[in-house]
Amino acid sequence: MMELRVGDLVEVRSEEEILATLDDRGELDSLPFMPEMLKYCGQRMTVHKVAHKLCDTIEKGRMRRMEHAVHLTGARCDGGAHGGCGTACSIYWKHDWLKKVTPADPVGEARPAPKLLPLLDANTLKGPDRFACQATELLRAAPTCVRFSDVGQYVTDVKSGNAGVLATVRTITVGLFNHWQRFSRKLPRPLRIKNGINWGFVPPGTLKRTPSGELDLKPGELVRVRPKADILATLDANRNNKGLGFEEEMARHCGKVTRVRSRVEVCVDERTGELLTMKSPCITLEDIVCAGAYSVNCPREFVPFWREIWLERVNESENHQ
Repeated sequence: MMELRVGDLVEVRSEEEILATLDDRGELDSLPFMPEMLKYCGQRMTVHKVAHKLCDTIEKGRMRRMEHAVHLTGARCDGGAHGGCGTACSIYWKHDWLKKVTPADPVGEARPAPKLLPLLDANTLKGPDRFACQATELLRAAPTCVRFSDVGQYVTDVKSGNAGVLATVRTITVGLFNHWQRFSRKLPRPLRIKNGINWGFVPPGTLKRTPSGELDLKPGELVRVRPKADILATLDANRNNKGLGFEEEMARHCGKVTRVRSRVEVCVDERTGELLTMKSPCITLEDIVCAGAYSVNCPREFVPFWREIWLERVNESENHQ
């Protein structure tokens, strides 16, 4: 089996070659090859992360193990075959869909496979406004849980280039701290650290009805993530604002100045495959992804959704001062 590391140059195989790896559901090892991936066939790309594990965002459980897969730089799902879903998930690529190359190698022939797109389309649309994608099928594609105590995952993080030694030490330390915090919730309050909440310290909010704030932000606009205290003041007891959660990985970016990537109005529910329409559009920001710093170096790099009330506009002139 081909071994891949971060930074390796690969070529996405032709449609014809990929079709030969798929079953009648358009899957390999229960992982769908999606219509949005076809445009990458024949392209040369670099390995961004080795996808040997992933955080479970469906059952909210432990990490799960993925076999023989990577994420490629810049390859995110554009939702074109999934009702315009704006989640922008990082695509999983099985090793069998790629070949390792060097810049000197001749470019392969991108042979079309007329049967591939109908196969993918048939297995993508499951009913009116209901879809299947890599995200909805991850429990099947990665059925085995990875325990925090599994040292091999951290060795793979470093050997693959996913994370450095210091980052790995940090994530293990955070994990140990969070284990203690969960245990300490059974202890009397004076014995707890910050009442037993996880590292990153995002406590439950106090509101029964959460406020909304509309900035009508557009892609490309310059914004600043508001201070954590301001955001905490908008949350309910589940750390949600209008049903959208604010998490520790997001709190790391408080105060950061960046640009709006997109306004998300629809997304596929990973649990049901339903296409959900947002009552209030969410915002995604450029260069802000979940880096896995507080979740054992998860390489998935999920794109967080932001409420406009958590952001503020920044004048271009202010940014250049």
